[in-house]
Amino acid sequence: MSEPLQIEFRGRIGVITMCRGVTNAIHPNLISGLEAALDQIESVSDVRGIVLTGGEKFFSIGFDLPYLLTLPEPEFASFYRSFNQFCLKLFRFRLPVVAALGGHATAGGCILALCCDYRLIAEGRKLIGLNEVKLGLPVPFPADRMLHALIGTRHARQVLERGSFYEPPAALDLGLVDRIHSRQDLLPEALTIAETLAAMPGEAYSLIKSSRVEPTAQAIAAGLAEHEKTFIRCWSSSTAQPLLFDAATKF
Repeated sequence: MSEPLQIEFRGRIGVITMCRGVTNAIHPNLISGLEAALDQIESVSDVRGIVLTGGEKFFSIGFDLPYLLTLPEPEFASFYRSFNQFCLKLFRFRLPVVAALGGHATAGGCILALCCDYRLIAEGRKLIGLNEVKLGLPVPFPADRMLHALIGTRHARQVLERGSFYEPPAALDLGLVDRIHSRQDLLPEALTIAETLAAMPGEAYSLIKSSRVEPTAQAIAAGLAEHEKTFIRCWSSSTAQPLLFDAATKF
């Protein structure tokens, strides 16, 4: 089996490229690979920032439904908890993390983007959003709290309750993304932002970032176990299962 991601170093920036097929569907192997990539980058003393990116068609489509729907509930629950723990780790990561969204970032793919400090998206019909409600599911609690902290309750209500996907101009208006760039300029601009932040005194940057993210991270940690039980119950429900299986046929 090919590796689900690649790591390269551009000066002081580690570039993580998800390459698990065309869609970068979120599978246990992808999460374990991303976690190992963060550990590897953190161990390199002169690396001071990260760019997380994917393919030109999909940054990530979200959960690998065809695979995850085959799992017994206890195994799915284990995956889901691992996904949430990785999201918290990425959200709290002491180095700056810039997401370069060259393709669609939907559902779980949008959640990965929300865990980053900045989000750049390619121009054109590149979609981002959280459609869980249309599948009979709540949005995972970490993403719910991160979204509220990022764009405020009024805009978060729209994103969470309508389950729509947004093209770049609408996503920029909502605050889901920070910038729109041409496909050619996307990665260079993401590297420029990461390099700019990497040039800051490291301890000062990490303390400022911690002050921003820790209130949200602590609220997530405090309520996560109960919300995970609710999500897993909804996943297995007679309402969600037909919707999920129908969505899986479109992969």
